[in-house]
Amino acid sequence: MTYASVYAASIGDPAAFWMEAAKAIDWEQAPTRAADAQDDGIWTWFPDGRLNTCHNAVDRHVAAGRGDRIALIHDSAMTGKVTRYSYADLQREVARVAGMIAAEGVAPGDRVIIYMPMVPEAVFAMLACARIGAVHSVVFGGFASNELAKRIDDAQPRLVLTASCGLEPGRIVAYKPLLDAAIDLAAHKVPRTIVLQRPELAASLVAGRDLDWADAVAGAEPAGCVAVPSDHPLYILYTSGTTGIAKGVVHDNGGHAVAMAWSVPNIYGVGRDETFWAGSDIGWAVGHSYIVYGPLIHGCTSVMYEGKPVGTPDAGAFWRVIRDHDVDVFFTAPTAIRAVKRDDPEGRLLTEKGTGRLRALFLAGERADPDTLGWAEAMLGVPVIDHWWQTELGWPALGTCIGLGDTRTRHGSAGHPIPGYGFEILDAEDNCLPTGEVGDIVLRLPLPPGCFPTLWQRHAHFQDAYLSQHRGYYTTGDAGLVDEDGFVHVMSRIDDIINVAGHRLSTGSIEQIVAAHPAVAECAVIGANDAIKGMVPLGFVVLKAGVKAADALVAREVVARVRDELGPVAAFKSVHVVKALPKTRSGKTLRATIRAIANGETVAVPATIEDPAALDHIYQSVAKTSMLEG
Repeated sequence: MTYASVYAASIGDPAAFWMEAAKAIDWEQAPTRAADAQDDGIWTWFPDGRLNTCHNAVDRHVAAGRGDRIALIHDSAMTGKVTRYSYADLQREVARVAGMIAAEGVAPGDRVIIYMPMVPEAVFAMLACARIGAVHSVVFGGFASNELAKRIDDAQPRLVLTASCGLEPGRIVAYKPLLDAAIDLAAHKVPRTIVLQRPELAASLVAGRDLDWADAVAGAEPAGCVAVPSDHPLYILYTSGTTGIAKGVVHDNGGHAVAMAWSVPNIYGVGRDETFWAGSDIGWAVGHSYIVYGPLIHGCTSVMYEGKPVGTPDAGAFWRVIRDHDVDVFFTAPTAIRAVKRDDPEGRLLTEKGTGRLRALFLAGERADPDTLGWAEAMLGVPVIDHWWQTELGWPALGTCIGLGDTRTRHGSAGHPIPGYGFEILDAEDNCLPTGEVGDIVLRLPLPPGCFPTLWQRHAHFQDAYLSQHRGYYTTGDAGLVDEDGFVHVMSRIDDIINVAGHRLSTGSIEQIVAAHPAVAECAVIGANDAIKGMVPLGFVVLKAGVKAADALVAREVVARVRDELGPVAAFKSVHVVKALPKTRSGKTLRATIRAIANGETVAVPATIEDPAALDHIYQSVAKTSMLEG
């Protein structure tokens, strides 16, 4: 069984392919047909099937005699504690939390918001909701009150589960005041919250509304699994919308479970007796799919980490976790590896003690520049695989399926299409573009199982935003190309394709050149307005720790590199050296915000920003009257 043969089967007869894959799931009522086609081209997968996702992630492994297998390792760099839960432990904990939730009147279809840090109880809460058929919506812990209020109003939860605080290097983030403010702001009044009191900071409780987690769970009766239809929502995950209204991405139970069961062994190559670590947060799609549901449905061990890639305590934190817990495959964001490379460019903290039995590193979340890939390959001595997907898709769409024996990688590319996904590169008139030309990256409908079937309460917006631009396709919002060997290169967001004096250029291709400079730790290239050329590319770079070269010298060298490789057509003349780039908490660089600042527009601080001070670095740099020119 090769990647090529599996891919051909998935595209040639998707119904047969995914019905076979569905056998990896325990169904209370097995589906008799793969899908029902909707008018807009979306398929409802396994429409007559019934299942419970929590049973598939927990109970069935205990029933199969694997209850002693470690399911979850919680490693907190913030507290110095490590806790391990077997599948039997997980079953007991989740059943009790499910009983606690059910005792508050939560029934199948009701929504529960989970606003918690990276603690085991957050995983228990997600699985507990799935156990009783409730729909969970995880909101990143510490998210701003006004943004949390928007999600409360949209999801209208019956219950909010939270914690007293989150832990960050050098500070404690009080969650409860943020939640209280959000409830005050929201039109929907949450009838009940349950608060996990962490020893680092106790939260005050509102009488009649708030319960203490420890008391509530202690008095709860364990709850069993409730089967739901395949298309019953499992969770809603909100992403920022261009209109300012958060988009509630819905993932169902049946298709999602099948995609998770298929992806862990076939894409990541992880066996049931192995350990998988996704260095993400449960507030993001990666955390849902590959901290919680994917590894647990597959039956392997998953690592949950409370800490940072650097600063907890140093740039060797990742390698310590990998060694301590015998991690076989690691998945993180390119920005995390860039942060490690910036603080430890020689890799001394890595080579000093090694990385145990690690055999592959996967990167996703934003584009992995070739310099970062090359550094990681050289330091780790294992395959480093860039792959690509989106919150809406729920699991990878491009990559290298090492579980199918594929080993092909190419710097600058996210790989080949994952089985189930049909890619095209189109122009504005829906014409397929030839090899090497940049255009809109689209996916042929239907999308495979696991992808979102709609937006919560906004199906018309779902169709308009994703399906209307290119009929018969899902529009990803990204731009890229396919090279002569079939590798797909995701270059940038569609709105990051800039027109310089009539020439279409990808800012991603320029970033690739900039990032290759030996002094550059990370960079962003945006399109700034220009009275003569329409737009010109503008670079922002963060230097590696210990670089002694003057900022102006590095800037001139970066400009020269771009001119040498792209020629004068790029009109790349300006580079700003800054202390930090503004990013979301998931590590994505806020290029649209940088572009707005560079163009003199009024900018609101994005709700998802990790460090608002990073915006000040951009403002200060842009405000200088003399720009660094080559």
